[in-house]
Amino acid sequence: MHTLVLILIFLATFVFMEGIAWFSHKYIMHGFLWVLHKDHHKKDHTSWFERNDFFFVFYALVSAVFVVLWGQGFWPGLAIALGIFAYGFTYFMVHDIFIHQRFKLFRNADSRYARGIRRAHKMHHKNIHKEEGECFGMLWVPRKYFK
Repeated sequence: MHTLVLILIFLATFVFMEGIAWFSHKYIMHGFLWVLHKDHHKKDHTSWFERNDFFFVFYALVSAVFVVLWGQGFWPGLAIALGIFAYGFTYFMVHDIFIHQRFKLFRNADSRYARGIRRAHKMHHKNIHKEEGECFGMLWVPRKYFK
């Protein structure tokens, strides 16, 4: 029973992270920390690294905090940390590798879901400004992009 609870906590954390990613993308990245995110919306990148990459560091630190808490006796800490890590890894694979092709992998992926995710992200990047963007999520995007 304990293992099942930990698996459910891991899965719930992973799903919850999509909401956290949407919220932080819309209100933090396109809000008061736009200074770190705006280079991601520029078409002419001068470096492989972007200031936007610092957001990954933040979530890695949050995950690490839960590992430390687990080590201090907070039993769901490891499941939460692994859920955050799994979402971050998935986000990296989808956003940085699949969509933005920072590494030339998954170039031929062409399922309905893959096209919908790419289409939604393209609409997000169509707006190069802080305000009036759309599609701030990553794994769940509005149905209209799958048509």
